[in-house]
Amino acid sequence: MTALAIARRMAQCCRQLAERGLAAGQDGNVSVRVGRDRVLVTPSGALKSQLQAADMVEVTLAGRRRRGRRNPTSELDLHLRILRRRGDVGAVVHAHPPTATAFGVAGLDLTSFALAELILLVGPVPLVPYATPGSAVLGERVEQCIASHDALLLANHGAVTVGRTLDEAWIRMESLEHAARILAAARALGRVNEVEREAVEELMRLRARRGRDV
Repeated sequence: MTALAIARRMAQCCRQLAERGLAAGQDGNVSVRVGRDRVLVTPSGALKSQLQAADMVEVTLAGRRRRGRRNPTSELDLHLRILRRRGDVGAVVHAHPPTATAFGVAGLDLTSFALAELILLVGPVPLVPYATPGSAVLGERVEQCIASHDALLLANHGAVTVGRTLDEAWIRMESLEHAARILAAARALGRVNEVEREAVEELMRLRARRGRDV
């Protein structure tokens, strides 16, 4: 896929985040690896529902701007730390999905093995302790957790998902929010029943197999 095609898909993804209520106004940011040392990121301070391909900013993995008429997202450090740490990751999505974010505000993670789809598509979702958005401290905390997870809740902030492609990272964000809604409803009903251990192990084997099927 060319850099232009990727930029167009990023703009579409941002519109999807806004349309589906996963981000509001200027919330959220997206990055996609387009070369060994090149990354396309969303610009700072932009309404996600109005972004176009031409708005994307190209930077190096060290954070130096190469192309783009706007400044890169204020959370660039978080994205680059993930991409440098995880060579298998091609895209990062950060958004504020309401129900999943509510879990983080309540100090709760999403590591319970209660939903087959969450186990298979996303895996356990730990809670990263709060740090100021855009700060190096937040980047460091995310970097520590992302090595063994494909999705994170950011305490009092939002969520991050990664994937080999932007579509995979996007699917994980949408699946994360959908699962959070179901688990919140189950909690309201009074009980969350986890999947039996043998079934969890089988789902994790399927997840590992899917990960190899590039």
